[in-house]
Amino acid sequence: MPRALIIGVTGQDGSYLSEFLLDKGYEVGAVSRKTSSDSSWRIGHILDRLQMFSADLVDQSSITKVIEAFKPQEVYNLAAMSFVPHSWEAPVLAGEATALGVTRVLEAIRHSDPAIRFYQASTSEMFGKVSQSPQNEDTIFHPRSPYAVAKVYGHHITVNYRESYGMFTCSGILFNHESPRRGLDFVSRKITRAAAAIKLGLQDKLKLGNLEARRDWGDARDYVRAMWLMLQRDEPDDYVVGTGQARSVRDLVEFAFAAAELEDWQQYVETDPKLLRPADVEYLVADAGKAARVLGWRPEISFEQMISDMVTHDIQELTRARQQGQAVCEPRPERWKDV
Repeated sequence: MPRALIIGVTGQDGSYLSEFLLDKGYEVGAVSRKTSSDSSWRIGHILDRLQMFSADLVDQSSITKVIEAFKPQEVYNLAAMSFVPHSWEAPVLAGEATALGVTRVLEAIRHSDPAIRFYQASTSEMFGKVSQSPQNEDTIFHPRSPYAVAKVYGHHITVNYRESYGMFTCSGILFNHESPRRGLDFVSRKITRAAAAIKLGLQDKLKLGNLEARRDWGDARDYVRAMWLMLQRDEPDDYVVGTGQARSVRDLVEFAFAAAELEDWQQYVETDPKLLRPADVEYLVADAGKAARVLGWRPEISFEQMISDMVTHDIQELTRARQQGQAVCEPRPERWKDV
């Protein structure tokens, strides 16, 4: 039975990757960071099938102990300060966890078992102020946030360990990917949740920042498959993963409100300058040709289906919460900036 360790298992990607690997017959070790609140809601249905470990990317010894105890053949590092706007408020922490945390995992692997195959979750945010479109593996990085800067370090240190020590290390440069499990802080889920709440009469307005920012949005359920495919190759390499289609925040709003059967989205949506980023990324779109040629990977879930799934999920969740007398809308701090 193959053994895989997922660092950052409680996030969107960690939960879907856990399901994917379990279905493949893997024994799955799951690493999460101790917090004061329960963050395991995405994996509650499979907790009894996971071997849970506690560790923190800012603590070298905790990472090393987990890898030595579980002895995985594959390690997937999905942990990071993944919500971009947080990184402006805590740039040092973003560097410690999202940048140096990668080095700590690589060092643990190098000293424990350098034959372990390693996947690093890189991001299209590294391209930032793009020099070419679409973006591929050779596009120059120009990060526009502390989060993206930290991710560039994590990406390059992954390449460095591959070239310096001959380790099997891969980076997946993933473009935006969403799902019903996306956190409420992210603009995609903020929009689908608001559309559902407005449909049910639980909310009146939705405030957004830059409606014209364009992203390549895909489905997380497709993207975890690409992660696994990278570690099944004979040779390690880095791959851009995306759909090749750029859509604006405005497009996402239109699809979400249509999925909620709300025809005139403009009467519900307001723009708020306070939700603009200090330095924005206007246009990202993937050239995932290499992933298609080498990995045989292509997205299977359409943008429209993904947004429809998210809206349907949010309507069901809000309806159930209201029926059970629970709070139906979580407050979202105004300081967090949208895409």
